[in-house]
Amino acid sequence: MIKDIVAERFRQLCKERNITFNELANISGVTPSTAYSMMDSTRRDVSITTIKKFCDGLDMTLGEFFSTPEFDNAEQEIC
Repeated sequence: MIKDIVAERFRQLCKERNITFNELANISGVTPSTAYSMMDSTRRDVSITTIKKFCDGLDMTLGEFFSTPEFDNAEQEIC
């Protein structure tokens, strides 16, 4: 599921940069609850606006964020 890939990508980026989800929220200008709700597999509240804010906080583009084999190989979801 795409939401799971998004959450895992942010987990990886936080680990690489040695920051917590709370720190990611702070540098991105969103509430910590927003970051944690995205990481919570029972909620996975993810919007493109939030993804953009997190990318801005991490000083990366949306293109850089989505340019991974996981996104390239993701199957289309039918809603």
